[in-house]
This record gives sequence, C-alpha cells and structure tokens, in this order.
Amino acid sequence: MSSFEKLMLNCVEIGKAITATLNMDQILSIIIQRLSELMRAQNWTLYLLDPDRNVLHFEVVAGLDNHLLSEIQIELGQGIAGQVALTGKPILVRDNVYEDQRFNRKIDEMTGFKTRSIICFPLKARDEVIGVLQVINPEDSDLFDERFRPIFSILSDFVAIAIVNARNHEKIQRLVVTDDVTGQYNTRFMHDHVERLIQQGREISLVFLDLDDFKQVVDAHGHQLGSQMLKEVAMMVADQLEPDDCLVHYGGDEFVIILPAQDKRATIGKLEAIRRAFSETLFLQSEQLNIHASASFGFANYPEDASDTKALLQLADKALYYSKDRGKNTISMV
Repeated sequence: MSSFEKLMLNCVEIGKAITATLNMDQILSIIIQRLSELMRAQNWTLYLLDPDRNVLHFEVVAGLDNHLLSEIQIELGQGIAGQVALTGKPILVRDNVYEDQRFNRKIDEMTGFKTRSIICFPLKARDEVIGVLQVINPEDSDLFDERFRPIFSILSDFVAIAIVNARNHEKIQRLVVTDDVTGQYNTRFMHDHVERLIQQGREISLVFLDLDDFKQVVDAHGHQLGSQMLKEVAMMVADQLEPDDCLVHYGGDEFVIILPAQDKRATIGKLEAIRRAFSETLFLQSEQLNIHASASFGFANYPEDASDTKALLQLADKALYYSKDRGKNTISMV
C-alpha cells in the first residue's frame, strides 16, 4: 500500500472517530491527536471563526503554548489563516514562508517559533467558513504535492461536520435547561442540579426570590415589557453571583438562586448585595420608564435545615412566604 493510500485510509478512520462523539472537547482532542500522529509536523493549529465578530481565535494548538495564544484574535484577511478564512480557499507554502507577503510574523515573534512552511485549509459547513485547520512545518514535503489536496479537503470536511454537530448538540442541550423569557436556567435544570449537589454531599443554600408588586408593572405596561423587565432583573441578579452559583427562573416573577458551599452567613451577605443592586438599578430605561423594583427573599440550607431536595425547596419557599407576610424587600430564613 502506497503512502498516499495509507493516508487516505487513516483519513477515513479519523473521520469515523471525530463524528462518533458530540462532545466538543473530545472532538478537538481527537482531531489534534490523530492528525499529529498521521502527519508529523512541528505545529498543528485549529482556529474557529467567531461569527459575531468575524475574527478567528485559537481553539486548539499542538506544538505551542496555548496560554500565550488564548487571547489572540485574527482578523479576516490577516495573515495566511485570515486569508483562508476570508476566501474559503486553501493556501500551501512549501518553504521560505517569510517571503510570502500574506504571512504575518506576529505569532512567531511572540512565541519564538520559526515558521518555514504552511498547509492551511478552510473548515466549511454549508459553504460557509467556520474555521481554519493549519499544519506548520510538516516533516514530509510530499504533503505539498497536488495529489494530497483531496485528502486535506476530506479531512477538513470531516472536522467541520463534527464541529457543527457538536455545536448543534450543545445548543439543544442549552435549550432543554434554559428558560425562554430570561435566558437563565429553568426548573428542569434546578431539580437535577440540586439533586446532584446533594448526592455529592455539598452544602447548599437555596433561595427563593419574588419581585415585589410586579403585577403593577404588568398591569401598567403590558406583558411584553413585563417579560423584558424580568430579563433585566435576571441579568442584574446574575451579575451579583459567583461562577458556581446558579440563577433559575422558577416561573412568573419568581426566581431561585442555588448557592453551593455557602452557609447562612455567606448567603445573607450575598442577598444583601442583591438588595443593594435592586435599590441602585432602574429597569426598562430603554423604554424611558425608569422603574424601581425590590424583592423578597426566603432561603434554607442543606444539610442544616433539610435532608433532601424536596424538603429544601419546601423550607425555602416557606421562608419566602414569611418574608412576604413581614412586608416588602425582606430576607427570611428557616
């Protein structure tokens, strides 16, 4: 079997491997690992295109320090990768790449790497470029021959298909656990997440938050602006939370905040910060309404107050009703 035939066979095997999973991290890991075994080179780089900003960013790099490159963005048309992303056509430079006017030395100057040759192919989905696959300084100079181009094209198609499938899967997964009105988590996620945290034996404070007099806003301005205000409230509350905290739209004007590894003292401190944020925020400013709002809070703690998810939710809900009975803008705990 010729080297070309072996390469084609391995190309098909790579395609099978990366299309057998919908996990993006696994796909990217398989791509770089298998390709680096298949065609030895000093550096493999996979860029993905940010469709909102029209820039390439380094997604996976083999042969260079990822930390040095993680914040770098490449404009369309900038350098060889940018040219490939812009035109959707491959670029191969066999040697003396510094003499190619399309080459950008910025990465080499930053990393100390010496680029001599490049094989750069676009990743396309439905004729739109979603990224770029780049091989730097391959050991086998035969890879620049015209007969190998179909193999790179096939590889690029496999990679693009796998990435699109993974993105679609992630989007569906987000929709399953995301609330349509606020963009925050929904109750399906809440029950699964709290149960998972309890099974891990982690302390949890669970908070019910209910907006005060929200019905007056809806009656005065309608359901559409009411929904917009709920979204603004959710964004404001989320800004007060830590990365491990979770905000859930429970329904209507009610939210749940899940605070892992936080006792009652820490919870009260966080809720006081949220209360201050309410007092300092005007909602529906884009509609020139400038509405003030406040909220009532009730919370309970696992394992101090409850032994399971059901009891934790019931106690936190009971504490919320106690806050509502005491008046507005109040925090209560079990």
